[in-house]
Amino acid sequence: MKLTRRKTMALIGGGFIVAAAGGGVHVASRKPATARAPWAQAGRYEDPRMRALSWAILAPNPHNMQPWQVDLSTPDEAMLYVDTTRLLPHTDPFNRQITIGLGCFLELLSLAALQDGLDAQIDLFPQGMDSKQLDARPVARVRFVETERAPDPLFAHVRARRTLKEPFNTDRPVDAAPLTAMKAAIAHRSGFGFSLSPDHIAWLREFTHEALALEIETPRTYLESVDVMRVGAADVDANPDGIDFTGPIFELLSATGTMTREALLDRSSRVYQEGLAAVFANTDTAMGHFWMTTPGNGRSEQIALGRDWLRVHLAATQAGLGLQPLSQCLQEYPEMAAHYQEIHAQLALGGETVQMLARVGYGITVPPSPRWPIDAKVRNA
Repeated sequence: MKLTRRKTMALIGGGFIVAAAGGGVHVASRKPATARAPWAQAGRYEDPRMRALSWAILAPNPHNMQPWQVDLSTPDEAMLYVDTTRLLPHTDPFNRQITIGLGCFLELLSLAALQDGLDAQIDLFPQGMDSKQLDARPVARVRFVETERAPDPLFAHVRARRTLKEPFNTDRPVDAAPLTAMKAAIAHRSGFGFSLSPDHIAWLREFTHEALALEIETPRTYLESVDVMRVGAADVDANPDGIDFTGPIFELLSATGTMTREALLDRSSRVYQEGLAAVFANTDTAMGHFWMTTPGNGRSEQIALGRDWLRVHLAATQAGLGLQPLSQCLQEYPEMAAHYQEIHAQLALGGETVQMLARVGYGITVPPSPRWPIDAKVRNA
């Protein structure tokens, strides 16, 4: 049976348990005190815009960068901007993935507004945009208008939504029913395909493993991930974004100075080697895959795709199915070009752009990802 990421990393930590004796039990029991609070606080605001935004900040987004800033200076409106300090220039040079994340934010904002009988009317890029790079201009103007539209039942699953970055149970197959329900949740015309064929699963396991290895082996793209890794509760509370590692073993690794940025960058270190084994256990236990496409690759299509991704993810949550994006082969930097071309040759038979590829399966229950509080993301409230 495959080890989880945390069990795999426990192999590293095992030799340091004695070193942490005395204060070890206390250290190992630490949990983030504030980083997950926004999940509990969502919806607890008087201003209906703030209520909707407090849900929207829980949206999935690449590397958990939370690249949104919102201005509420105009009554009954919200202006969404991208925080240009939270981009991923090496793995996402054209900000395509960040834009998809902004689409997720807008869809969750819209679903939350409907709970209060409000229609979030979205005007994209009201001051224009650059197809190659997001900039300081607004991404969207949102007007909150009363509506008699019924709330969307998908909203009931927002708090339970997770990206499952753990190995899946290879003894539990996935059938077509939840994936068909996920496809039915699409509202913005994204294309959706999936495969549960054993041969195709095996091919995609190997292919996504190779693409992940390439990202890690490319120094600047790997460094981009390491730079936003947060190890232990204190680090996560101080920086509630990026790639978080929490739990007893990570608390001990952090306290003993074992899992450091330097160790993660040292390809000969045990931390690095066991980390590889842990992330490859994810690609290698996929029990099915699905992908989402758009006819072209414009900004409005990326936003629409993000809106549908959020809906698909909530439908997967409703069905009890775990998922994790495998975006490496879709990234547009030169070293990934051959994998990008190959995955499009395999999945985009009509010439579409493959915007998302994900693995599906059943796995363990995990806590929600850290979030910055809404006050850090909203101005002129």
